[in-house]
Amino acid sequence: QVQLQESGPGLVKPSQTVSLACTVSGGSITTTSSYWSWIRQSPGLGLEWMGAIAYSGVPYYSPSLKSRTSISRDTSKNQFTLQLNSVIPEDTAVYYCARGPYGSAWSAYDYWGQGTQVTVSS
Repeated sequence: QVQLQESGPGLVKPSQTVSLACTVSGGSITTTSSYWSWIRQSPGLGLEWMGAIAYSGVPYYSPSLKSRTSISRDTSKNQFTLQLNSVIPEDTAVYYCARGPYGSAWSAYDYWGQGTQVTVSS
């Protein structure tokens, strides 16, 4: 059973950078053909795919967030991370990590973390 667990700060100030980590257990982030995504849900809105990192280490980004987003991994920790720069209040959301093909075909995602709340406020 693959399990994902997000971690990171709950509160950040506008213009700061937020870094979130997703630790994976029960499976490897280097398993061939696996993709590991960051997805968020803002209050009252639907899910938004932010980006992913492939088993090969290649990152993929949503065009709307590409300029502010960086996704990397630490294979020794079986962990991948999201860095979102220059945050604004509209970045307030629950952030999820999940396994599945990159993009917004939500039914294709088979494992999700429980989500972590990030609030952007001064």
